[in-house]
Amino acid sequence: MSITTEAPVTRDARDLLTAEELEAVTATVQINNPGMGTAVAEEITLEALKFEAACAFNPGARLKPSRVVDEGWHALILHTRIKARLAKTLGIFVHHVPEAPDTSRHDPHALARTQAAIEAAGYTPVPAMWTGPSDTSIPVAASCEHSPAPPEGTCNGDCSNTGPN
Repeated sequence: MSITTEAPVTRDARDLLTAEELEAVTATVQINNPGMGTAVAEEITLEALKFEAACAFNPGARLKPSRVVDEGWHALILHTRIKARLAKTLGIFVHHVPEAPDTSRHDPHALARTQAAIEAAGYTPVPAMWTGPSDTSIPVAASCEHSPAPPEGTCNGDCSNTGPN
């Protein structure tokens, strides 16, 4: 019988962007949330990167960001060159399908499923960033809560759908 003594691989989301790219996306989170400290804005950005990686590693899994992480993900999306380079690194472009906020669509299992996918991808989610839509302990401008999949054939999931383009 063989016993494995190797620790599981733990990845650092900082490795997904250059220091300058991380600073730029973090600054966008801060601009969208006046008064937010740099450390909180950076943590939100890092969680968004973990989310992006988990979506890329699990196409079609219907992963969803929390309201807080969505703030960082939206900031990342605004930096199209950074997002495009990240897609090349991850091997797939993770699409975002915007929709009007509606907390009644909240799927409490989606956040747990997403955090499990982040862990499976080798990252460690920060639980405080993955709370439900009514938790405002980390105030952010984002108010998104994503809905079920659009009609068949239009894309293959929700805001985190991943497709060939």
